[in-house]
Amino acid sequence: MTMKLTTFDTADGPFTLLADAGVVLAAGWTAEPEAILGRLRPAERPQEVAVVEPSDPDVAGPVAAVRAYYDGDLAAVDAVPVRQFGSAWRQSGWQRLRAITPGEPLSYSRFAAELGNPSAVRAAASICATNAPALFVPCHRVLRGDGSLGGFAWGVEVKRSLLAREADRPS
Repeated sequence: MTMKLTTFDTADGPFTLLADAGVVLAAGWTAEPEAILGRLRPAERPQEVAVVEPSDPDVAGPVAAVRAYYDGDLAAVDAVPVRQFGSAWRQSGWQRLRAITPGEPLSYSRFAAELGNPSAVRAAASICATNAPALFVPCHRVLRGDGSLGGFAWGVEVKRSLLAREADRPS
C-alpha cells in the first residue's frame, strides 16, 4: 500500500506528515520529505510514498487537526490516530506523552517516574528523541529538570513557540 506525504504551512513553518489511511506515522516542521522518512527506522519506512495535497482524503483529517491546533484548539491533535514502532517501554512512553495536558509540561525525571522507573531519565529522554509523529505525540511538553527546553528534533525555537502557544491558551 502506498503511504501519503503532504506539506502545508503553519505559524512555525512548513509542516510535513506521513500517513497511512489517516493514521500518522511521522510528522514535523520541515518541507523535506527525507527528513520525515528519516524519523522512521529503515525497516519501517514505506516502500511507496505519494506526495499529495493537504486535501487528499488520506491526510485531510490530520491536516485539519494541525490547523485547528494552530487556531487554538490544542486538543484537536489528540484524537488523530498514530502508529509507532518500538518496545513496550517506548509504546507506554509515547502513550503517556499523549496524555500530557497542554500548558503543563513535565520534566524528564517526572516523565521517567510516571513510566515506573524514576532512575531511567535518559531512557525516558530517548522516548522523546525517537518520537516520529511530532505534535500528535507531544514530546515538546517534556523539559529538563531545571525548566530549560532541552532538545527538540525540529529545533528549540519551534519547541519554545509550541510551549508558549499552549501556556497562553486553554486546551
